[in-house]
Amino acid sequence: MKKLVIAAALAAITAGAANAQAVRMGTEGAYPPYNFINDAGEVDGFERVLGDKLCEIAELDCTWVTNDWDSIIPNLVSGNYDTIIAGMSITDERDAVIDFTQEYLPPEPSAYVALAGSDADVATGVIAAQTATIQASYVASSGATVVEYATFDDTIAAVRSGEADAVLADRAALDDVVNESGGELVYIGDPVLIGGGVGIGVRESDAELKAKLNAAIDQMKADGSLNALITEWFSEEQAVY
Repeated sequence: MKKLVIAAALAAITAGAANAQAVRMGTEGAYPPYNFINDAGEVDGFERVLGDKLCEIAELDCTWVTNDWDSIIPNLVSGNYDTIIAGMSITDERDAVIDFTQEYLPPEPSAYVALAGSDADVATGVIAAQTATIQASYVASSGATVVEYATFDDTIAAVRSGEADAVLADRAALDDVVNESGGELVYIGDPVLIGGGVGIGVRESDAELKAKLNAAIDQMKADGSLNALITEWFSEEQAVY
């Protein structure tokens, strides 16, 4: 009798796994600590851990897909993957094309970084920013000259090479770069708060998937596990819920 019960339970688990909704989680894989590719060639970072937990709670069968940042929204819309979980701030412009879950990370400041000892002027200088980011839009409207690059790493390289006077990016992404530069790179100017919090992008037609992810985010906010992950992956200055 016990064997029959165990067999039935295993069958139920197997059936549940087989019936789980398959979801492809799209990310960039080049924006630590949000997301990056580790030494094993796998997607890693805050959003990998968070995404896996959300999929577990929502009973989704999730796999991970990487895509260049500058085409990450068009390729979601065209069906190459089902979500964007890539440090993407919620903005009206993006929300007109895709839909978003609620925030899983509160709004955080962007910051300028330049070579130590330089006379970089964030108001009138040449500022590097990653293409199609809220920082690129901000610089373009600020009076400074924006130079856009495909990746975050490229923006840092532009400052080091002298192609740009400074870079504007998320403070959380810049912290490790500055700390590991041995004093070569420093923060300059005042932090800038632009954009909303960070959410998961989904196609506008995927209301059911959005609802499942929102419920999972709600659960992680309520039990404190989301705050614990944020504290683990970001600095103590990062806002939590």
